[in-house]
Amino acid sequence: MLKDTFATIRQAYSGAAAKDDVAAIAGHHRIQASPGYRAAAEYLRRELQNAGLDADIETFPAEHNTTFWTAASFQEWEATAATLRLIEPQDQACKLADYRELKISLIQRSASFEGEAEIVLLKDGLEEEEYEGLDLSGKIVLTKGRLERVRQLAVEKHGAVGIIFDGMRKAPPVREAIDLPDARQYTSFWWRDSEQKKCFGFVLSPRQGAWLRELIRNRAKEGQPPLKVRAHVESRFYDGALEVVTACIPGQTDEEVIVVAHLCHPQPSANDNASGAAAILEAARTLARLIAAGDLPQPRRSIRFLWVPEMTGTYAYLAAHEDDIPRMVAGINLDMVGQDQAQTGSSFLIECPPQATSSFAPDLLERLREELFDDAPSHTGLDGYALFRHATVGFSGGSDHYIFADPTVGVPMPMLIQWPDKFYHTSADTLDKVDPAMLGRAGTLASAYAFFVANADEDETAWLANEMQARFQVRLARLVQAQITEMWDSKAPAAARDALQTSERRTAHVLERHKEALSTLTRLWVGLGPLTQVLGGEAEQMAQIELNRARRAAGDRVRALGADGLSEPPEEPDEWERKAAGMTPRRLYRGPVDFGSVAFKLLPKERDSWRKLIESRRGARTLPTLAEYWADGRRTALEIVDLVEMESGIRDAELIVRYFELLHKLALLEF
Repeated sequence: MLKDTFATIRQAYSGAAAKDDVAAIAGHHRIQASPGYRAAAEYLRRELQNAGLDADIETFPAEHNTTFWTAASFQEWEATAATLRLIEPQDQACKLADYRELKISLIQRSASFEGEAEIVLLKDGLEEEEYEGLDLSGKIVLTKGRLERVRQLAVEKHGAVGIIFDGMRKAPPVREAIDLPDARQYTSFWWRDSEQKKCFGFVLSPRQGAWLRELIRNRAKEGQPPLKVRAHVESRFYDGALEVVTACIPGQTDEEVIVVAHLCHPQPSANDNASGAAAILEAARTLARLIAAGDLPQPRRSIRFLWVPEMTGTYAYLAAHEDDIPRMVAGINLDMVGQDQAQTGSSFLIECPPQATSSFAPDLLERLREELFDDAPSHTGLDGYALFRHATVGFSGGSDHYIFADPTVGVPMPMLIQWPDKFYHTSADTLDKVDPAMLGRAGTLASAYAFFVANADEDETAWLANEMQARFQVRLARLVQAQITEMWDSKAPAAARDALQTSERRTAHVLERHKEALSTLTRLWVGLGPLTQVLGGEAEQMAQIELNRARRAAGDRVRALGADGLSEPPEEPDEWERKAAGMTPRRLYRGPVDFGSVAFKLLPKERDSWRKLIESRRGARTLPTLAEYWADGRRTALEIVDLVEMESGIRDAELIVRYFELLHKLALLEF
């Protein structure tokens, strides 16, 4: 069953062929809604059709007046030439950037420009106070600050004509700013509003930036004139198209399993995400070939492959195929899967879907991954183990699965990804960082997962139910034991009581989520309901046994610390929790809100206040998404705070309440 199918796919899947496809895809400059992206899409269609698959390219409007659910479209963009030259002081004159040589050296979606301008050095450019006393009119700013914020202040408000960016995003522990002195960071403008003042910009390496900064400071100390550059940008914006490549392996019913990867990003972006796009291309070819040869049966459900402009393309595809969504049984997203771990510092991760969409998917994917754990035999030869780093992690979003897995869409979709990556979003994300063996592992795993879901019958679904039950039992025991360890480490009775309370809350939560996950097995086999009910009852008994163990341990620890009893008065809710208790939020949109598409409708002070809040809070870029997933009008915001805490380990009522208030102000949510 599982093992034979996995072995068949593993033998047929070629990581080397997938790497050849990475090379071909990485040769295109794949900015969303651009000729380069379109060329990459055409390459995929040709390869798919040559392999005998039914493949097509669906197009969607790339223009300002179109939205896909809450995601705003944008105009197509093409750049043909761009250079930045230092011209003063003349004895230091040199070329700093050339789009023809390195596409990432231009800030993507830059507007045309021809002219000379002085450079003004900013510390970061993120706060209004930094601009006091500066004359930026007609000048170019040099900054490491967040691009959109600098554009708003330096260009829109203070009259700068362009931006030079020399920052390097940290990706600890594998990348600090000094680790890639000669690479350039991928940056882009996003013109969501037709009224925005467009500008241009260039990207320098940290080494170039440090040299320029020192030159600027030294000349200022000596009272010499500022640096001057000549900028030349040839580009255009126009109403065009966004493309989604789609291919289908037909099944026996109208249900579908979705396999998705984003195709976009600048040249070369080999691992992000030419690797994911190539991996699922080879997956499609491999499965089609095996089915045609009779080595695998025609699946019960179709397997649909999608190559999308990240996020935008998924919003567009789903908005255009709303009638098909109920037939999408499950899916998988591949994003950055080909890394050579020795170079990139990455681990091969399964990122689980959000708990608001609990399902069979992550347990199945974890079990299938175990079939890869045989790279080397143990010393005795009696066992085997993996030679690559791997882990399973909770949901964080940031890729297309976060749209599919939104409860208003309801497609259970884990993600395969390698993270962190030393070369992520830089010009150094090149083909030599791609490992065909890792492509083979990721592609085989995704193929086996998709085929299992597509072809699962009653016996296989029943097996999966029991597999899920076993994994739940292990997770539950580990959860409770972690809190018992907290009790034993505690030095005060109150800490032991807190650990018990946490154990009780988390046990109740994971039990509820497990029972919900079991219920999704009826997507695979509708008659499995009675078995899931039995397993749900057994899970309740397991939970009770573990809670009894936790309570016994807590009592022992409290007594050892010289106290009596486990009860203690509940904590009083703070002002934000009281406010949350009075709100019952209900979303008025489908899919997670594309906040970047709607934030411009807020007042500048509201945007700035929200920016400062999320920059100051741990997990603040994921927690609002987790919260909105639960905002269906069936629970209070305080209950949502509890659910988010159970999933993330972070309790932040203020952040969640303020996010809901912003969505309410934007007429996207009602209380």
